[in-house]
Parts: sequence; structure tokens; C-alpha cells
Amino acid sequence: MDWRVVDERLIRRGELLLSLGFLESYDLELSVLNFGKVGRPYRVTYMYVVFLAVVRYLFGMPYRQLEGFTRALHRLIPRLPPIDYSWLRRRILRLDLRPYMSLRGYDGPVSIAVDSSGVRVCRCGGWLRGCMVGGRDISRYTSQ
Repeated sequence: MDWRVVDERLIRRGELLLSLGFLESYDLELSVLNFGKVGRPYRVTYMYVVFLAVVRYLFGMPYRQLEGFTRALHRLIPRLPPIDYSWLRRRILRLDLRPYMSLRGYDGPVSIAVDSSGVRVCRCGGWLRGCMVGGRDISRYTSQ
């Protein structure tokens, strides 16, 4: 067993590059959810829950660890509230995670792109598949 390879793989596992573009429409999405609502207002948007579900699924985080992740995000971005693990579990179990199942065992880099239209997860360079530059397909130049 090559310990350098194992060590590097464990270090890369800890790398997480996040695009938090969904925050641009976070307040708007909350105001739409709360418009005409009676009772306690919503604090968490659907896109934030989907984002957390993808992070949990891809990195195999237990729900309590995901609660710690939301606390850390709250310290960095105070608009994002920390969320209780039991509430997260109930909401995540209602989501359809089939699009992300093929990435679970994948050992290469994974990109998580979140924008106002939704969460898109693909293997590194996967969004380039079928792209044409100068009349040539550039997907053959990216690792799959």
C-alpha cells in the first residue's frame, strides 16, 4: 500500500469548493415562501436543503455532522441559519437524490455548482461534455 497516495486521497477528500450563487436569490425565495403564510415564517429555502443533501450524500456525512456543517456555514455566512439534524433528516428524506447516485463511489474530483436555478453536481469537467470550441469537441481533452 502506497501511503503517500492514501494520504493525498484523504487530504483531497477534505477539499470542498463551494459556489454559493444561490445566496443571491435566497432572500427572494424566502419572501415568496412566506408570502401570505400564517404562523412561524420559513427560515430555510428549498435550494439550501438540496445543497445540504448533495453535500451529505457525496461525502457520506451523518446528519449530526451535517448540522455541524450548517453551524460552520452560519459562522461564515450569517444569513444561512444553523439547522437541527432531525429537521434536516426529515426534509432530505423527501428529496429525490437519484441524479447523484452515480457519483457516490467516484474517487475523482467532483464539482458542486449551485446557482439560482438549482444544484448541479457532476464529475470534474463533466459540464464540458459536448461543448464545441472552434468547431472541435473539447470534451475529449477533459478527464472523465
